[in-house]
Amino acid sequence: MRAGQYVQQLHGYRAFIPAALPPTSPVRMEGELTALMSEADRALGRLDGVASILPNPDLFVAMYVRHEAVLSSQIEGTQSTLEDVLQYEIDAKGPRIAKDAGEVVNYVAAMNHGLERLKTLPLSLRLLREIHGRLMEGVRGSERSPGEFRTSQNWIGPQGCNLQTATFVPPPPHEMKEALGNLEKFLHDSRGLPPLVQCGLAHAQFETIHPFLDGNGRVGRLLITLLLCEQRILARPLLYLSVYLKAHRAEYYDRLTAVRTAGDWEGWLRFFLKGVAEVSVAATNTARSILHLREDARQKLAANALGIRLLDYLFEKPFMSVRAAEQHLRCSFATAASTIEQLVAAGLLRETTGQKRNRLYRYEPYLALFEQHGMETGAQGTPQVSGSEVGDG
Repeated sequence: MRAGQYVQQLHGYRAFIPAALPPTSPVRMEGELTALMSEADRALGRLDGVASILPNPDLFVAMYVRHEAVLSSQIEGTQSTLEDVLQYEIDAKGPRIAKDAGEVVNYVAAMNHGLERLKTLPLSLRLLREIHGRLMEGVRGSERSPGEFRTSQNWIGPQGCNLQTATFVPPPPHEMKEALGNLEKFLHDSRGLPPLVQCGLAHAQFETIHPFLDGNGRVGRLLITLLLCEQRILARPLLYLSVYLKAHRAEYYDRLTAVRTAGDWEGWLRFFLKGVAEVSVAATNTARSILHLREDARQKLAANALGIRLLDYLFEKPFMSVRAAEQHLRCSFATAASTIEQLVAAGLLRETTGQKRNRLYRYEPYLALFEQHGMETGAQGTPQVSGSEVGDG
């Protein structure tokens, strides 16, 4: 009863009806949980601080948003990589574009839309619907009521299961509306809970309510970052847990299940806070590595003014063509080609097409920083799916 209860439905299945947050039996902030809270707070603070000393932190954030979009979408079964997304941004109709890259680009757009709207609109059910609409626009699942809460029953379980055999059945639509109303109140009034505890509780509750026919997992992960930004815990959207949840997927589902079956909010929060600390440390290390990379590269190009100008642009657009360099540098095509070749010789750019014409170059050391921690391992099979048929959990 602490987190809610399963209720038998008229059609013979049991659906879970979540209790309102915060739990009526308060979260026990003691022992390991208190220590993890302190560790996560410190790691998050260091991340927020190191980002502020980057030459252009917005470029760092833009890459992290793309990176999170890739990983969060891979959890739901897409195959696109960070390289696919960057190439899609250059030419959405290119011959080498992964077919599901548009889903990842939509995730980036949904995140950016949410951050922009927070300037004038509080984090609310209305904003979550807007974000969902951007996420699902024109891609797989776009026929499943983008931007609208569901009006039918969905479920979570193995491919081919039904309501009677599902692993988990969220609340029916009429109960879902009440649960969403309670969640919105909790987003605005956490009753003095630490912000990270509020984030952890809100994410788990959103996933339990499962208010959309598709896209719940991705919106639920966005909710964490948006809540931290709204509360100004983070000046920029830098905390993304998808890499942690992807690496610990089975435990993630088990912890959510334990909340529903045993009211184990403390076990879930321990898992969540470990993820916050781990991801914050990794992102902080990446930010510091970017600083070192930039200084080393500028030293290699010290006598090359055009090369340094192009280098700064590569932090924003790490895939580059000669034509794009020509436009950015406002020079001749031959000068742009020569400048790119100098960056290739310095070990900064690598040609990716193997063609003589229409060549494309990638900023190899920079992209390696985002790929080296196993973050670009490709999609693994999603063990659970949801929806009135199928969708992301």
